[in-house]
Parts: sequence; structure tokens; C-alpha cells
Amino acid sequence: MYGSRGVGAFAGGRASAVVLGAALLITGCSSSGDDKGEDQGEAAGAVITQQPKEADPFWVNPDGVAARKVAELHKDGKKTESEQIRKIAEQPVGEWISPENPQEQARGFTEAADKAGRTALLVLYNVPHRDCGQYSQGGAADGNSYRAFVDGVAKGIGDRPATVILEPDAVLHLVDGCTPEQFHEERYDLLKGAIAKLKALKNTKVYLDAGNAGWGNPDQIHEPLKWAGIDQADGFSVNVSNFYSTEDSIAYGKQLSAEVGGKPFVIDTSRNGNGPYTEGAADERWCNPPGRALGETPTVKTADPLVDAYLWVKRPGESDGECKGGPKAGEWWPEYALKLAQGSTP
Repeated sequence: MYGSRGVGAFAGGRASAVVLGAALLITGCSSSGDDKGEDQGEAAGAVITQQPKEADPFWVNPDGVAARKVAELHKDGKKTESEQIRKIAEQPVGEWISPENPQEQARGFTEAADKAGRTALLVLYNVPHRDCGQYSQGGAADGNSYRAFVDGVAKGIGDRPATVILEPDAVLHLVDGCTPEQFHEERYDLLKGAIAKLKALKNTKVYLDAGNAGWGNPDQIHEPLKWAGIDQADGFSVNVSNFYSTEDSIAYGKQLSAEVGGKPFVIDTSRNGNGPYTEGAADERWCNPPGRALGETPTVKTADPLVDAYLWVKRPGESDGECKGGPKAGEWWPEYALKLAQGSTP
């Protein structure tokens, strides 16, 4: 990731591939619309529930990594730790679609969510030249590969409900000088095409990522968002995988909204309970910062007409990268997950 200004982690990759198999198998095991999850394992402590649908319509994956950790800890007799990780397991989090078999992944997640009477929350993070050579570098090999990736996702979603967070940092890195100039025109074209493809679906909402409150002035990014097709999207996302407070994120989002036709936005509150880290090297404060906490639980009841939802786009407990003793980006880090949960309110 690029300094303190960006996503800070690829939460897909390995984890999405693991969850794919589970998603394809648990369509009969998730919440069935009565707002209660069913028992997902032999251990009594593995039961995963979720919020009432009217407060939070998004799907909780009952076989996600955090849910499995709850069951493992309970089985090992670590009930106190199990209940802490349950704070993560019982909230809907983004499913980051990996490049391998995107159609099958999107189908698996949306079918499971639809069967549960919920909406799948998906994240696309595969644009070419992603992350400027940082911990989450990579992405599609070229423009045609990316278009095929998006086509696969769209086919997998079909007419089922889905909300898509589109390409965290992709526009931001066009503005801050991180992505070389020769790739700009193609990226704008790819983002605009992805929005058009996904918005052609019957029940899909798309939020184009727009950075966070700590990187710069909204005046620097509103025109690039327009060039990337924000007018065709449902809105934009802020604070993805970052730690800026909800208050600061709302202020940033409102300033930006005023420049892009009053578009609403969503905020990633997954780890912003204690706000941003202000110590250590400035260029790595975003990466696995200590002393952080889970933020507001996901909900569409935000009490602000411009804020469509608080979401957990980044999956709490997964590493930002190999910094501060962390594993590779996107891998579950048990100690960090526990500290996030312990730092939050009950």
C-alpha cells in the first residue's frame, strides 16, 4: 500500500479462495430470513447470528474465517477469546473477489446471501498496476484481462442482490502520483466500463472508491472520479481498510459529495474505533497499527441522508501486510484480531 493514504491491505487473495468453497457449500446453512443464523458446527459455541435485516441487510458468511475461529477457540476451551472474536464473526464483511474463477465466487456468495434473504457485499480489487508495488501489488495482467474479470463477476451475480465496492485506491493513486501517467487513460476506461457492466445488472449497487479523510483535499479527486464514471455509480466509498474516524470520514465524504452531484457514500468502519495511529514512521502508520479497535457495527441506519451505510469492507483480523510482525496481506492474524475486538465496546 502507498504510505498512510491508501487501502493498506489486499483482503482478498488467499482468503477469498478459501471462502469460495465454503460459500458454495453453505447455501442451506446461512440465516434464512428470521434474522438468526443456524448452527454452523458441532460445537455449541459455533452458532453465528446477525443483526435484524432492517438495520443491516448484508449477509454474514457463517463459514467465514472469523466464524471458524470462533468454533476453534470454543472447542479448545478458550471461551473468553471465542466471544471476543464473535464480535467480528457476527458482522457482515466484504468478500474480496480474487482473480481465480471470479464468476464462481460471485455466484457462490450471492446465492448464499440470497437464500438467506440478504445482500452480498463484494469488493473488486484487481485493476492492473494495483497498489503501486506495495504489499498488495498485482492486479490483472492487462486491460482485457480486467474486463474479463469484471464480466465474470457480473455473470456470477446475475439478478441477485449485491453491493460492490469498486477498486479501492484505484482513483486515488491516479491523483497522488503513485500510478505512472501512461496507465491513467486505460484505468479511467476500465473503471467506467466496470461501473457500466455492473450497473446493467438488475439488483446491483456500485460504490466507486474515493480514498479517505487523511490523504488530501476532496478538490483533488472529484474530477478524476467523474472521469472514472461516478455519475453512473450509486455513490462512492471512503476509508476502505483505513482508520480515520467516522466523524472525519463523514466530513470528507460530504465535501466530496458536493462536488460530484450530491452522490451518497458508504464508510468502512471496520477498524476505526480508536481513529488513526499517529506514532511511528509516517509512511507505515496505515499498516497493522497497534492499539486500534473495531468501529461502528455495519448498518444502513446512519441518521445521515448522505451516508448510505457503515460497512466493514476490510475484514478485521486480516493483516495489512508484512509489517510490525504481521503475516502477508490478507492473512488472518489471530493476535491482531483479538486486540481489535478487545479494544472495542461490548
